[in-house]
Amino acid sequence: MAEYETSEEDLPLSSDAPALDDDASPPAAESAMTNSFVHSRLLDSVASLTHHRDIGALDHSLVLSLAELTSAARVVLAKRTIDGASVEAIVRCAPDAQGVYQLQEDDLDEVDPTLQLLYRCMHRLEAQTETVQGRHRLVVPILCDGRAIGALQLDSDLPPATSRPLTDGFARIYANYTALLHESEHDKLTGLYNRRSLERQLQRLLHERTLRMALPPANGSPGEPGGEPPQVWLAILDIDHFKRINDTYGHIYGDEVILLLAQQMRACFRRSDVLFRFGGEEFVILFGAAGEAVVHAVLERFRQRIAEHVFPQVGSVTVSIGYAGVGRHDYPSSALDRADKALYYAKQHGRNGVYGYESLSARGLLGQGMAPGSIDLF
Repeated sequence: MAEYETSEEDLPLSSDAPALDDDASPPAAESAMTNSFVHSRLLDSVASLTHHRDIGALDHSLVLSLAELTSAARVVLAKRTIDGASVEAIVRCAPDAQGVYQLQEDDLDEVDPTLQLLYRCMHRLEAQTETVQGRHRLVVPILCDGRAIGALQLDSDLPPATSRPLTDGFARIYANYTALLHESEHDKLTGLYNRRSLERQLQRLLHERTLRMALPPANGSPGEPGGEPPQVWLAILDIDHFKRINDTYGHIYGDEVILLLAQQMRACFRRSDVLFRFGGEEFVILFGAAGEAVVHAVLERFRQRIAEHVFPQVGSVTVSIGYAGVGRHDYPSSALDRADKALYYAKQHGRNGVYGYESLSARGLLGQGMAPGSIDLF
């Protein structure tokens, strides 16, 4: 194949591209540099936003990026529950006394009167504006498949017409990326987290506990004000005789049992507890509790709830549960293995029971040659 070379004679004498002018007016040059800087910051913010694989980190990056790009007095992200019935969390970002933006995340137990525009925006599915003490407030919905999964509130000196294009753009990016993350992290049938999310969620809970322990003591002892933060616990739940359910009633009813069990888990456990479907009839729960007695009582209450529930066509269904404490430097596989040994003990001793690894181990009931349980480790 022939090679082509270009000499200086081949170059065009003129070009449509503007030539650099040493005498260009300073205001025009400064404007171009400013626009280039703004575009660079915007691209950096989008890259940072889509770098995260964790919803919580994504939330923080969203409000912080928007606050920094607009020099806002406050940015608020409201997130709706899965069923859309209420707001489950609020992430706020505002500058401190030194002008450094600080993040705050809240679980909503009561309606914040300063956030009423957020609720109106999500209800009407359209942007809302108001002026409060001379400062502009813009709220845009975060829409996914025609419904509001949340809303973004921007309190700024900028008029809404100026800040809205950027805020709308970030809301769309967040909605699209959240949908992708949700699909990769959640079980399609139940909507619970899937097994690939376990390590990240476990590390998040352990990190939060470490941060709470570092808070200034209120009573002269280490830990959070008011006492030691709850330990993290891991429980494995298995539906008893699930194969028999599938063989007798068919896989459609088997799937319905799994779906209804997941709904019962959501109704029984707290919003802060992390629920997983690990595959098949196996589920995992991560939660904080102050001691094994509390853990046992919580899980026993759930076991009884399932035993008393009437499942359509199938009737009575029971579950076996094994649990274990999780240490600060635990590997997920190690914690799973301990809880799985307790679950295996439950399966070998009549099923429909709740057993803790620590208690069984202290009583010498977990032999060295004990067979592994049903759950597949990493």
